[in-house]
Amino acid sequence: MNTAGKTVSSRTSWQQRHKVDLKRLKQNVPFFIMFAPVILYFLVFKYAPMGGLIIAFKNYNFADGLFGSPWVGFGQFETLFSSPQTLQIIRNTLVLSVLSLIIGFPFPIIVAILLNEVGRTWFKRWVQTIIYLPHFLSWVIVSGMVVTIFSMEGLVNDFLIRWLGEPVSFLYNEYSWITIFIASGIWKGAGWGAIIYLAALSAVDPSLYESASIDGANKFRQIYHITLPGIAPTIFILFILSVGNVMEVGFDQVYTLANTAVYQVSEVISTYTYRVGLQQLQFSLTAAMGFFESLIGLVLVLITNAVARRFGQGLW
Repeated sequence: MNTAGKTVSSRTSWQQRHKVDLKRLKQNVPFFIMFAPVILYFLVFKYAPMGGLIIAFKNYNFADGLFGSPWVGFGQFETLFSSPQTLQIIRNTLVLSVLSLIIGFPFPIIVAILLNEVGRTWFKRWVQTIIYLPHFLSWVIVSGMVVTIFSMEGLVNDFLIRWLGEPVSFLYNEYSWITIFIASGIWKGAGWGAIIYLAALSAVDPSLYESASIDGANKFRQIYHITLPGIAPTIFILFILSVGNVMEVGFDQVYTLANTAVYQVSEVISTYTYRVGLQQLQFSLTAAMGFFESLIGLVLVLITNAVARRFGQGLW
């Protein structure tokens, strides 16, 4: 009897939970419908193209097509990594990406904290509008501005000629080119990247600042003990996502800023894919490079997330 009673009770409980789940599902149907285009977008443009990765293991040609091209196994990878140029390209990609991550990642946080401390609303909105604007400019425009400023006949060299008597080849020196590359990326993206941190700062309890102020804490102490811990989860999540893209250097920025004088440091995976894949029609070779790039990004995300979980801030 006890066993039968427990069975009936568990069945009744399961039916009640099932009814609740169905009720919640019906209530959320409009949201699922709104979310359907997003799911469709990712299925069509993100997941479906992943099937094309098989050409990394084939000798792809237009005549035989995607499935008819002959298999070569890991032949494309052997060809790729037997070339000294490949190691240089990977090194350039890592150097530019890691430097951009280390130097550029804190800037949106700093911008958000500074804007959060601004008391006058009109001034805050005015500054926000100005620093957001570069995000909406294409790299063609931004690179044109950079070239105009730092070229041999640019504004900077115009002043240097007057003061020093000779120009400086900023865009034709490898070290100065890397500096300009990183700085232009920060200038273009720091304001836009600060938006999510400003949203996180709005969730910090203002009474914490009032209590800290009563206790005698200055602004720097308040930022260190209240602001930064308050947005720490957001910082960790965005850092993990940024590490996942460490093998990706934007094609537009490199292509529009690079020149033959800095080829040794400016040739990265994205420009290699364009030059070899599209111009020389070696699709399988560049697909192998892209597959390797994605695999390294996945490994880095898993490692970074595992480290972040030890601090209680993992993405999953």
